[in-house]
Amino acid sequence: MSRGTLAFVGGDEFSAGCDFDAVLLAECGAREVVVLPTATAYENPAKLRARAEEWFGSLGVVCRWLDVYRRADADDPQAAAAVAGATMIYLTGGSPLHARSTLLRTAVWEALVGASAAGATVAGSAAGGNVLCDHMVDVRGGAFTLGLGLTDELAIISRAETLSAERISRTVQLAPPDLLVAAVNERSALIRRPEGPWEIAGEVTLFRDGARISPEDLAD
Repeated sequence: MSRGTLAFVGGDEFSAGCDFDAVLLAECGAREVVVLPTATAYENPAKLRARAEEWFGSLGVVCRWLDVYRRADADDPQAAAAVAGATMIYLTGGSPLHARSTLLRTAVWEALVGASAAGATVAGSAAGGNVLCDHMVDVRGGAFTLGLGLTDELAIISRAETLSAERISRTVQLAPPDLLVAAVNERSALIRRPEGPWEIAGEVTLFRDGARISPEDLAD
């Protein structure tokens, strides 16, 4: 179980409307955010990097962008050290399958697990949040596959407003018993602080055991 805060963003990270980022930064006291763009490897990471640097600069912190796109990058000692020492780590969107295959059993991933256990805040947007879950939604069809397993408490359906009700229902119905499934819209987040309940920022729809539940049920 992670000891630090976990934040699952629905997508369109580093953009107006993601006001929860400022709250997360204030809570953890980070002066620098370590960004892992692994999932974005094939989606013009340079453009996203510019947006991330501008976004975090506007929030008064430094964006430390790590070029971790291949398994060799994920075993780089300097990259692992940067992650290990981070107060806040942010995984970008893109391909969850690429992120999983690249990070699985690497020095960078072990450093992230250790940092989270030591209290670092870990945020993931779209694919970056999906891959953090043990039950990872396969974006190709909505069924489940194995993620990296930082948490086994929930599964994420990202960019939910872009998906059909039938697609979301398929994932919800395929979920294991008692697993929380969160359909998270872009520029929205589901957040869990240490020892606290899940909290919603923006537009998030929750399901458990095939049925929709209310946010109040998260406190149970």
